Amino acid sequence: MQAGKITLVLGLCTGLAACGSTTGEQVAFGAGAGAIGSVLLNGNPLTGAAVGVASNLIYCNEKPRNC
Repeated sequence: MQAGKITLVLGLCTGLAACGSTTGEQVAFGAGAGAIGSVLLNGNPLTGAAVGVASNLIYCNEKPRNC
């Protein structure tokens, strides 16, 4: 059951994080997705938000057509 929950959360976070036209939107969406994902996995929401922001900014800089 834990593996299914993790897979679902990662899928949702991936969908949410890959959004935003501006840097501000990318930061907001990444932080939200990371924080929600970490809360659902019983982690630290602040750490999750930081990881979400970083990953979304990197993703959107590497693949701008997808953002």
